Amino acid sequence: MRKLATTAVALAALIGSPVLAQSSAENPNQPPAHTQPIPNLGIGQSREEVIESFELAPQLRRGVPASELLEQRQRLTRALGELEPQRPGTVDAYVVTIALDSDPVFAREAREAGRVLSDRYDGEGRVLSLAGPDGTRDDLAHGSIESLLVSLAHISQLMDSEEDVLVLYTTSHGTKLGLAYHYGDYGYGFLSPARLSEALEQLGIKRRILILSACFSGVFVPELASEDSAVLTAASSERSSFGCRAENDWTFYGDALINRAMRQPVPLDEAAQAANRTVAGWETRQRLLASLPQVSIGAGVSEWLLELEARMPQVASQSVGRPAVAE
Repeated sequence: MRKLATTAVALAALIGSPVLAQSSAENPNQPPAHTQPIPNLGIGQSREEVIESFELAPQLRRGVPASELLEQRQRLTRALGELEPQRPGTVDAYVVTIALDSDPVFAREAREAGRVLSDRYDGEGRVLSLAGPDGTRDDLAHGSIESLLVSLAHISQLMDSEEDVLVLYTTSHGTKLGLAYHYGDYGYGFLSPARLSEALEQLGIKRRILILSACFSGVFVPELASEDSAVLTAASSERSSFGCRAENDWTFYGDALINRAMRQPVPLDEAAQAANRTVAGWETRQRLLASLPQVSIGAGVSEWLLELEARMPQVASQSVGRPAVAE
């Protein structure tokens, strides 16, 4: 179950304990564990004030060594600097995948999602993955609310907003307030639907495929839906999604949509529906409350999606990793 056991009221009542240093002596690629409660991000505020504050997407980082702050800034700068500019006359896709939680299942999923989506949408040279260590490597800029927003701002300067497309895949835990950013005992925050929508609008990113894998991710649909947006979410606004155990390679939705359906040379809407059927079957077999993934594809999407999908590989690629559900 991918739900954080917190709400705006509960978060306002939590007080974080002192940070404990994470040891990486045995495996420097081992992600930090969550050992401390989420700190109070709404001290002295009423429930209404907490919710209003969370709409602005607060991010807290504490106890991070100065050398690590510098390393992460350098990693992100290098990654952004390697992105290629758009090609005039071609609908280019800029692919961004991000793990907002340090549980390694999200890092594994974000990494492979970047490869799958880049292959599908001809994104070579224009793909950026943000993720922490997955147990075997730690070579990417880590995912956070700040790194995502900075990346989107940089990409908006490379894109032709009238021609090119953002393909964004996020994977994390979620709440009814939005996506949860939670990195070990060092980073905390919540990315609200309103804040993500505002950022995309301010940056002029109009053409977009937005895939959000988290509990309650359906809360993003009303804010992000538009004529030129395709929005796919792992769950409705009232339901949890599943498969986020740290040892997994995939969540249910990531496996069904990215690792299976989107490797097939089929249109986006068909891939989404196939993934939703797969997830529903797994949940039925395991007697889980249906997550009810959502699909919203605007009327103007077909105008540019047809050109992107015309360049899709016509031979399906093989799924990788351990399946989210044993066959």
